[in-house]
Amino acid sequence: MAKSQSGKDLTAADLRQDPDVLDTWFSSWLWPISVFGGVLEPENEEVQYYYPSSDLVTGPDILFFWVARMIISGYELRDQPPFRNVYLTGLVRDEKGRKMSKQLGNSPDALKLIQEYGADGVRVGLLLSSAAGNDLLFDQNLCQQGKNFANKIWNAFRLVKSWEVADIDQPESARLGIEWYRQRFQEVLGQIEDHYSKYRISDALMATYKLIWDDFCSWFLELVKPAYQSPVDQETLKEVLSIFDQNLRILHPFMPFLTEEIWQRLEDRAEGESLCLQSWPQVEDSLNSEVLQNFAHFTEVIAGIRTIRKDKQIAQKEALKLVAPTSDPAVQYYQSLVSKLGNMEEILFSEEQPEGSVGFRVGALEYFVPVSGRIDLEAEKQKILEELNYTKGFLASVQKKLSNQRFVQNAPEKVVEIEKKKASDAEAKIETLEKSLEQLG
Repeated sequence: MAKSQSGKDLTAADLRQDPDVLDTWFSSWLWPISVFGGVLEPENEEVQYYYPSSDLVTGPDILFFWVARMIISGYELRDQPPFRNVYLTGLVRDEKGRKMSKQLGNSPDALKLIQEYGADGVRVGLLLSSAAGNDLLFDQNLCQQGKNFANKIWNAFRLVKSWEVADIDQPESARLGIEWYRQRFQEVLGQIEDHYSKYRISDALMATYKLIWDDFCSWFLELVKPAYQSPVDQETLKEVLSIFDQNLRILHPFMPFLTEEIWQRLEDRAEGESLCLQSWPQVEDSLNSEVLQNFAHFTEVIAGIRTIRKDKQIAQKEALKLVAPTSDPAVQYYQSLVSKLGNMEEILFSEEQPEGSVGFRVGALEYFVPVSGRIDLEAEKQKILEELNYTKGFLASVQKKLSNQRFVQNAPEKVVEIEKKKASDAEAKIETLEKSLEQLG
C-alpha cells in the first residue's frame, strides 16, 4: 500500500486528479474542430461547412498521439470523425539513407534551395523522389530537374506569345496536331485521376511531367507552330491557348507559383481572377484510340527518318522523299505532319524499294528514303554489310539457344517467348538489310 510523506497509508479516497492539467496533445486533438471555432460555437457556419474534411496527411510516428485522439474527440463532440482518409508520409532521408535531423546536420537549407532552384523546382524535386508511403530519399539533382522543367514551360509560353496572328486558313498539320493532343490529354488525364484516387502523388506528377515535356513541348508545339517568320492563324492560336490553359490547371497542384504567373499572362484576366479558383478538367468518355495509335506509329516513322538523316549526315533543311507501304494507315492519315516534321518533298506509297535507297522498319512495315547522289554508296554498302554480318551472328546465337531442348523445357515461358521474338526481329532485319544492299547495287 502506498504511503504519504507523513507515513500515513493512502487509499483511493485520498487521491484526486489535478484540475489544472491537460493531456500533452489536448490542443492538437481538438484542432479539426477548434480551428473553426467549433468547440465554443458548435453550430457556427464555418465548422458546419468545413467539418468533416476529406484527408489528413501526417507521419506514422504520431498515429496514437494525434490521429487517434482527433478521431475520438470528433466522435465525442460532433458524432462523426474529422476526416475519411489518413495519408502517411515517409521519413525524409539524405543520399546515404540517414534520417535528416538537426543532430546529424544533414538537412538542406530550404531557403537556399528555393533561391537556387525556385520554390516550384524544389517542390517538384521533393515529389519526384517521394513514392507513396515510402521514405523520401532527397536528391538535390531532382531540384535541378524541377528547375529545368520550369524553364521548359516558360520557353513554351514565350514561343506561343511570340507568334504573330493573321487572318489565314488553318493548316492541315495544325488541325491534326490539335486533334491528337486533345485525345492524348484525355488519355493522360484519366491516368492522373487514377493516381490521385490511389494517393500515388509522385506518379501523378510524373504523368503530368511527361505529358507537358514530351507530348506538349516536344511534339505538339512542333506540329502547330508556323514556319519561320510566318504568322499563325487565329483558330490555331485559340486552340493552343486553350490547351495551354488546361495543361496549367493539371500542373497547378505541383507548381502553383509558375502556373499562376503564366496563367495570368496567357490572356487578359479580370481583377481577382486566379488559376487556383478554376475548375479541374473533366475526363471525357469519347477517347479515340485509333488517333492515338496512328500518332504513336507516326512518331516512330519520324524517328526513323531523323536517324537516316543523322547517320547519312543529311541536313534537316534538305528535302527528301519517303516511300511508305500502301498498308500503312498512319502515314496516309498524317501525311501533312510527316512532310512538316520530316521535311519531305514527296511521299509515295509502294511495296517496292526504289534503287539507291536506305530503309528502316516500324513494327512489320518497311519504309525507304532514296539517298542516291546524297551519300557515298560504297561506304554505305560496307556499313550495311557489317551490320548484316553482325545480325546474322546474333541470330545464330539465339537459334542455338532455342535449339537447346533443356533451355526450352526448363526456362520460364516468358523468357522463351522473348528469345523467339529476338529471332523473328533479327530475321526481319536481315531481310531488310539484304534488300538495302541489293538496291544499292
